[in-house]
Amino acid sequence: MTPENAEILALEALGWLAGDEEALQRFLAQSGIDAAALRMDAGSPEMNMAVLDFLLAHEDLLLRFCEAADMKPNHVHAGRRALGKEELREI
Repeated sequence: MTPENAEILALEALGWLAGDEEALQRFLAQSGIDAAALRMDAGSPEMNMAVLDFLLAHEDLLLRFCEAADMKPNHVHAGRRALGKEELREI
């Protein structure tokens, strides 16, 4: 998984969250941001990591996302690892 593919995965996951009102509200409540900040920061490295971290911390949502996206959960894990590696290169 490349960092670029991981960014795409995170954006797909964010789109999926946005399509599920309950999941989106859980994400907003846990992250402490509002919808306006989410729109503004969508696609940023921090938001990409936050979205994947959120899914990885909530197995019910992770499994629903993976089913909808026709992928295995380990793909999301690989995406998160790839984003973490990208962040380390920027430091």
